[in-house]
Formats: sequence, structure tokens, C-alpha cells
Amino acid sequence: MSKYVKQLMTDHLKQQLDGVENVVLVTVEGIEANANVELRRTLRQKDMQLLVVKNSIARRATEGTALAPAFEGLNGTAAVVWGGTDIVDVAKEVVRLAKEKQFEPFKARGGVLDGQKLSESDVVDVSKWPSRTEQLSILVGQILSPWQSLAGQLVGPSGALASQVKKKSEGESEDAAE
Repeated sequence: MSKYVKQLMTDHLKQQLDGVENVVLVTVEGIEANANVELRRTLRQKDMQLLVVKNSIARRATEGTALAPAFEGLNGTAAVVWGGTDIVDVAKEVVRLAKEKQFEPFKARGGVLDGQKLSESDVVDVSKWPSRTEQLSILVGQILSPWQSLAGQLVGPSGALASQVKKKSEGESEDAAE
């Protein structure tokens, strides 16, 4: 391959990975063609992209970026998966798909999270974390919890007082009717 073609491929990869800070590297070698198409379709439905890259071109394209550690010392065929709402979603989907029989050789090889290189086991660990959406719901629950408790404490006694006032007023209206 000529230097000119390599440079064009490097520039194209830089454009595709522009703004991407977290990726998961996977093995796709040995997957049947139909399974490969289905794998890519499944990832696209979750707004994730899979791209097979040549290691030397990927190293050049990511040089000086947060993604560079992912390709250090990488050997063999690799593909890059990115997208979704966050890296946790990508890791969860990769781990889930790796367990499916139809995508048998597919598995995580590593990746990058906030500029730190991830191993295969790190990707599995990240897949167990709560996603961004789950984290936000936990945070909102923690923020609202004291207020809900306070509201319950205020409503409880006031409800009992209102009930007693109502009973008292009903009792007085019955006495007046007699």
C-alpha cells in the first residue's frame, strides 16, 4: 500500500473518530459473513459503530489523542466499537453479544476509558457498572429521598389532626341534631 493511500486512510479514520474519547476493541475474526452483518445491524440499532482497522493506521490516526493507549502493543486483527450513550452501554452490549452462540469468536479485547487503557477483564468489569441513565436515576432518587421523607412526616401528623378535627366536628353536628 502506498504512503498516499495510507495517509488517506489515516485521515479518514481521524475524521470518524473525531470527538470519540472511549472505545472498546473487539475480535471479529472468524465470524461468518451473515453473523457479521447481523452483529453490525444489532450494534447500529443501539447507535453503536463497529469498524475493523489496521493497527498501524489506527496508531497513526489516534496519536496524541485519548484513544492512543488502546492501540499500544496491539497485535492481530481488531475492530473498534464506539457510540451508544456512554462507554458502559458499549461494554454491556459487547459482553452480551460475546455470550451469544451465533457470534462465537466475537469478544472484547480491551479499550480506552478516559485515556486509560482497559484490558479484556476491565471491559467486563465496566459492563457491570450502572449506565449514565441508571446513574442519573440513582442520583435523582438520592436527591429527592430526604424531601419525600420530610413530606411524609409533615403529611402524617397533619392527616391525623385533620381526621380528629373531622371526627370532632361530626360528633358536634350529631349532638346539635338531637
